[in-house]
Amino acid sequence: MPALVLLHGGGPGVDAASNWASVRAGFDGEFRCLAPDLLGFGTQVAGTGGLVGPRAWALARARQVLDLLDHHGLERVHLVGNSAAGGAAALALLSVAPGRVGRAVLMGGAGTGPPPPAVPFYDNPTRTSMRATLGRLVADESVHKGLLDELTDLRLKQALRPGAESAFRSMFADVVGGPPPPDPAKITTPVLALHGERDRVQPVEVSERLAEALPHGRLHVVAGAGHWIHVDRPDEFVKVAGEFLSA
Repeated sequence: MPALVLLHGGGPGVDAASNWASVRAGFDGEFRCLAPDLLGFGTQVAGTGGLVGPRAWALARARQVLDLLDHHGLERVHLVGNSAAGGAAALALLSVAPGRVGRAVLMGGAGTGPPPPAVPFYDNPTRTSMRATLGRLVADESVHKGLLDELTDLRLKQALRPGAESAFRSMFADVVGGPPPPDPAKITTPVLALHGERDRVQPVEVSERLAEALPHGRLHVVAGAGHWIHVDRPDEFVKVAGEFLSA
């Protein structure tokens, strides 16, 4: 059974289990799935001091994934990378260790679009702010009210853990110099760029540019979905991603 590493998104208070809950069962029948908490989130907040800026975090997470593969004795895996945390980490891994990845699915622009105008949630760390932050990630909040309320409580608790805010703010720090971003033109791995038609976080054009820049990139826009494609359209997400990864 091929191995699939699911790399979650980068919103405040996120963890792997809650991020992939809507689609994990759909992948488990076809793949051996690993879904780690990425550095700076969930169980991996401690010990991340010194990382500053999105590129440094992406490279550190790529190294984290390589360590995970070595720990499990996995020479080659497929990837699904979600947005500015998991997607950016996947791009970094494709750049530094292309031989370890068979195919990759990158969601929501994979961190290649413009940064947010302000750090989400932490400038106003309340339940109302968290609920509003999560609401922007789906196409229609009324469809997911129960889930969003549940995730608000979970992620508020996790976002307020010691060290979580400082780690999160450092991910968005504007750094002069530092490691260069991955060059998509040099990534030869087959990549599917997935984007929600109604994404309110990043416009579809971000994934269009990414797919065009990748030598073996393809774009699939999911009709009616927001930034959280896997929540808005879980069955389509599993079908489209699974067929691409199994090709």
